Amino acid sequence: MSRPDAASLLSPSPPPFKPHRRGRLLPSILAVLAAAAALFLLAVLRSPPTPSPNLGSLFLSLGSNNTAASHLRALTLHPHVAGTKANSLTAAYVLHAFSSLSIPSHITPYSVLLSYPVHRSLSLSAGPGRAAKSFSLTQDTYPSDPYARAAAEVTPTFFAYSASGSVSAEAVYANYGREEDFAYLSSRGVDVAGRVALARYGRIHCEDIVHNARAAGAAAALVYPDPLEYGGSAGEGSFPDSRWLPPSGVQVGSLFRGVGDPTTPMWASSEGCERVSVEDAMATDDMPGIPALPVSARDAAEIQQVLGGAEAPADWQGRDGSPVYRLGPGPAVLNLTYQGNDTMATIENVFAVIEGAEEPDRYVILGNHRDAWTFGAADPNSGTAAMIELAQRFSMLQKQGWRPRRTIIFCSWDAEEYGLTGSTEWVEENREMLSTRAVAYLNIDVSVVGPVLLPSTTPQLDELLLEVQDPDNSSQTVYDSWVKANASPKIQRLGNGGSDYAAFVQHVGIPSTNLIFGEGPGYPVYHSLYDDFVWVEKFADPGFRRHVAAASIWGIMALRLADEEIIPFDYMSYTTELEAYTKVVEKETEGTTVSCSPLYNSIRALKKAATKVNSERKDIQRELSSKQLSKDSMRIRGLNDRLMQAERAFTNREGIFKQAWYKHLIYGPSEQNDWDTASYPGIADAIATARSSNTSASWKLVQHEVHRVARAVAQASAVLSGSLT
Repeated sequence: MSRPDAASLLSPSPPPFKPHRRGRLLPSILAVLAAAAALFLLAVLRSPPTPSPNLGSLFLSLGSNNTAASHLRALTLHPHVAGTKANSLTAAYVLHAFSSLSIPSHITPYSVLLSYPVHRSLSLSAGPGRAAKSFSLTQDTYPSDPYARAAAEVTPTFFAYSASGSVSAEAVYANYGREEDFAYLSSRGVDVAGRVALARYGRIHCEDIVHNARAAGAAAALVYPDPLEYGGSAGEGSFPDSRWLPPSGVQVGSLFRGVGDPTTPMWASSEGCERVSVEDAMATDDMPGIPALPVSARDAAEIQQVLGGAEAPADWQGRDGSPVYRLGPGPAVLNLTYQGNDTMATIENVFAVIEGAEEPDRYVILGNHRDAWTFGAADPNSGTAAMIELAQRFSMLQKQGWRPRRTIIFCSWDAEEYGLTGSTEWVEENREMLSTRAVAYLNIDVSVVGPVLLPSTTPQLDELLLEVQDPDNSSQTVYDSWVKANASPKIQRLGNGGSDYAAFVQHVGIPSTNLIFGEGPGYPVYHSLYDDFVWVEKFADPGFRRHVAAASIWGIMALRLADEEIIPFDYMSYTTELEAYTKVVEKETEGTTVSCSPLYNSIRALKKAATKVNSERKDIQRELSSKQLSKDSMRIRGLNDRLMQAERAFTNREGIFKQAWYKHLIYGPSEQNDWDTASYPGIADAIATARSSNTSASWKLVQHEVHRVARAVAQASAVLSGSLT
């Protein structure tokens, strides 16, 4: 079939649905890169050279819709927030599921700082002559709701790690709560200081909204899901009659802007470890520092109706038919109280290990988190169900005599919702082992909320992903089906902190993927009471075909990474993207003393090394085919080590400027938006600083960041080439 323009295939934007941590990216870099780079990809897309087609076909034939559905139903009978008894029961369920397949399994616990609500209240004083309004802060069940009784077990709506306190102040409407939104309020003479900022979801995540509100001087913050993004068209209805969020729906979340356990920054929460005090952990800039609450669109509308002040701009307004939004301040006065319990709690990661036959010390790791803010049917247990269904297929293959060449590790992470906590602690505790032994990390968080495959990878995995046989049509690849289903398919990158791949990619430098079937920029019942089995069965994946497809793509990638003699990585697409990123930097620094020559030189060296490696791969494959070379040859081991370690070379032990935990210099989080992936994050941050100050020293810092990235790329080329200077 004809291929679309390569520029439409790649995007540096973040994976949808699961925003989490933070970072900054120059808007021009996003705009240019969305239409740039990786022309190489299309040249290499071809029928996959799978060494064991019968094994792959057998694996695909073993998929079971009923198995995925039954596991999802069992996992989502009750809400299961991290650190609770209910979530410990889900750990036991997953452990039993793995163990019953005769896959050796175990639990690794950690003691970490979590956060729960003790008391919340919110009332509105609308002004003279108007009665005060007290909000219930509850999400309504619906008639014939099969989970109505279990809904009483849901943790009251809250923001984890919110500061405790009481505030009585006028309200100010702050649109999406971005820096530019607060700057606009200031330009209009609307003083946020000492007031309650009312902001909506839709552009950045709650932790960044509240952080920006505090920076603008707000005393407290409220965040709500506006019907413009979460309610569909006026008159379209809401769940259970449609996929849209009901008016009482609330999107909860975590306000921690860091990763892992807040009491063990930069090291693991292992038994007997050093810890900062809870008080000191809560006092860092990664914490919100002000009281904040998530509220429903229904409650936010009541506040909006009594706001005065100037009319908000057109792009600050709601959907058609909504009342006019005004900026404030007041005359509405909000009385907000939040009392939280920030406490040490035990979380449980569950692991199952299929040991490799020839290379047991090389790990292909598959992960999904298990904890949820409520029932978690889409986020994350659609992924958990897919993982158990996948493990069942691998168990069946074992009974047929299969054993992988390399070790396969299944990981069921805990406390992801609080700050990628379970995966981060495990990676930090096992960092050196993973650095030398991990081949790749394959993540699924939300597996299905729609029909279209929306994958993310580090670039050397692009070809592998797109070559996977379509589980629904064996005559074509995932890429072929993807193009037919989606007019503008894009491979996203993994620089943000959206899910558990963050520690693997950004802290250690392990090639990774994240897979999801979805549509649009998100799904409306995210982190609400209504993310239950009924919503998934009725709107996300009727018949559970996409759950099985997700497990199939996940599994075929794992099989190839675990079984092929030569690890199926290709770094040529990396060089094409790096060239495109560098051209953007060159344009951004035009007219300054900054030179991008060091970057261009190192990218040329990387391209030469990637070409050499690809040539070596072909030679070895030829010798293997003709039986001139043994499958356990040290030449193969040496080549695989270079392919595996090259991604590590893109990391720097000092980390990104101001974000030392993030080590990857090519892809990192955006400082102001957890939803964004920044390309060359250190350079982008330095350019933003230099533009603001425009001093000689600030532009020298940009040049320094250019050299840092150039050195990392040069190190990667040296690793790939396998030769010393």
